[in-house]
Amino acid sequence: MCKLRLGTSTYSFWHFKPEKVPIETVMQHAHAMGLDGVEILHVQMASEKGAYLQRLKRTAFSLGLDIYCLSIHQDFVSPDVEERERNVAHTLHCIDLAHELGAPSIRLNSGRWGTFSSFDELMAQQGLEPPIPGFTDDDAFGWVIAAIERCLPHAESRGVVLALENHWGLTRSAEGVNRIVESIDSDWLKVTMDCGNFITDTYASLAKIAPYTVLVHAKTFFGGGEWYTLDLDYRRIAGILHSAGFTGYVSLEYEGREDPMTAVPKSIELLRQSFKSHQT
Repeated sequence: MCKLRLGTSTYSFWHFKPEKVPIETVMQHAHAMGLDGVEILHVQMASEKGAYLQRLKRTAFSLGLDIYCLSIHQDFVSPDVEERERNVAHTLHCIDLAHELGAPSIRLNSGRWGTFSSFDELMAQQGLEPPIPGFTDDDAFGWVIAAIERCLPHAESRGVVLALENHWGLTRSAEGVNRIVESIDSDWLKVTMDCGNFITDTYASLAKIAPYTVLVHAKTFFGGGEWYTLDLDYRRIAGILHSAGFTGYVSLEYEGREDPMTAVPKSIELLRQSFKSHQT
């Protein structure tokens, strides 16, 4: 691993509370902490209008920051063809937004069955969710793979990598992530490694997806997690990434209950120290 490229998701300062934290405010905090860039959470944006997108890009440039990813939500796990089409259209639209922002990647989700009524209930089951009656996970993998294949030509034309995250649903396991990526086998589909989303067999699972990883979400939980808490060994994770030849961005996703104004700087220092021995 060369020089650590360290950034933060705008999500680190806003956990889906009623009042959004402006993206520009997060950029100012990132600059003050000496970070290299920011990852923008799509649902945190104040607008999709061209003037707003260009203002974000100008603000980042003036602060010496990259916008390295647009983190979006979509769900391809549905037996309803029209629903899958809506999610494909949403993904294509977000590829265009990322291109306008100068972001070379989007965070991609596979989606999930939705047989639990709330995310809290899903977390209580550690992300394990049964299929809709009458269907199987094999059906869902087919839907997801076909949907992603629909998006790849546009992603390539816009220069935006689709970075599939281990984000519950079909990608709850490393095997699920790799099944999708290996089935498609494209330079424009890679992996976002979320270090906090493998609740069990954490390090073995991270090692399995590391060869495909182009972006890392480094979760921290100061003050206790919003849904759960993990004591992650980032020195060990740095070693896994180093062994896999990873040279991309490590993006903080602070997900604790402590005030982000104190917890985010502590998180950044933790990551800097943890990755220090693997920098050249």
